Amino acid sequence: MKRFLLSIFILAAAVAVATGCSKERRWNEKERRELRKEIKAYRDMVYLDNLAEIEFDAFSGDVVEAIEIDYPVYTTFIELPGRGDTVEVYVVSMIVNELQTDAHNMRNIYPYPWLVAQGILPAGLDRQAQRAFYECFARKVNNYFSSTAAFFNAVVSDTAPDMAITNMQLQCAADLFDWGLEIDETVIIGD
Repeated sequence: MKRFLLSIFILAAAVAVATGCSKERRWNEKERRELRKEIKAYRDMVYLDNLAEIEFDAFSGDVVEAIEIDYPVYTTFIELPGRGDTVEVYVVSMIVNELQTDAHNMRNIYPYPWLVAQGILPAGLDRQAQRAFYECFARKVNNYFSSTAAFFNAVVSDTAPDMAITNMQLQCAADLFDWGLEIDETVIIGD
């Protein structure tokens, strides 16, 4: 009988430890919300400032999920000495993972209102027309640069050949919308 009671006690202790650990390992919704609020501080970063609210919510959810996977015990994460730096590393890493020269990201790097202000695109394009432009533009960028990394290194270090990028944008606008920008180059020759 003692063996039976001892076995039940050990089994109950194992279940209690397993249950306790699983609750400790899982983050609750309040903890996730708090981390999302902290991630909002990064909203002014170049890639993130052009995201729609729903896109930013999805982005911050991905960052929270990545942190939760690497730090399954919430208290371990909260007690990190450089927790703010850790969050920043995850935010930047997620941006780098998401950046590819595809239509979605080209829209974030070269926003439609900016292209309209530059005279590259006409105002009033619907979402489908904008998507067609960005798909064309992404294809041209992919054909011009040897890799996605080469393109983003050029953009980040501000060495992207501006005229080549502008020409790609103008070609797509002309191909899709019969829209062109006339450049009046007046050359003044001295006496």
